[in-house]
Amino acid sequence: MQTIRLEDGVEQAVKAAVDVLRRGGVIAFPTETTYGLGCDPRNQAAMGKIYRIKGRDTSKALPLVTCDINQVKKFFVVPEVIVVLAEKFWPGPLTVLLAPADMMLRKAMPVFKDGMAAVRVSSNAFVQALTSAYGFPLTATSANLSGGKPCLSADEVVKIFETQEASYQPDLIIDGGELKPSEPSTIVKIDGEGKIEVVRQGAVSLTPPTPS
Repeated sequence: MQTIRLEDGVEQAVKAAVDVLRRGGVIAFPTETTYGLGCDPRNQAAMGKIYRIKGRDTSKALPLVTCDINQVKKFFVVPEVIVVLAEKFWPGPLTVLLAPADMMLRKAMPVFKDGMAAVRVSSNAFVQALTSAYGFPLTATSANLSGGKPCLSADEVVKIFETQEASYQPDLIIDGGELKPSEPSTIVKIDGEGKIEVVRQGAVSLTPPTPS
């Protein structure tokens, strides 16, 4: 595992991460909540490596991070009610279940469950720079063993995976320092009536409107 510190230069870290991703590798990087494992979700081998690294059930989809709402709109169908919500809470720890804008995209990426992918615009500056440079959403599942405690530092990521064989390790770790403990992202979807439904309450507090 190679480690690059963000304090040594963000541009250098982004370039190194993009190179690894384009080769079908897996990176560990800081987000606004925890350290995550990232790859190009269109690369089947890279996706398989993340599931192997985490020991995660392949029936469980992986969430995605993007740089801004324009990138989200490019690849997913974003209902107006979500646009309104996004204007208030993105970038930030709000994950939205969205359908693909192109069905070929759904076939290319095994991140959809019941036709929906979990997407958020990260407020982490490195994630924004990376997904912008890469030009496509990246996976951002927690960098830990499935069921284990999320990592809040690069050192924790190293400790978890350093005793594993190389094929069970991230190819590159981006060290963004220690993150503050926080709740996971709030997950929402659009219900059958076109209203917002909270699937998981997390860092973003969403409460139903008070009846007038």
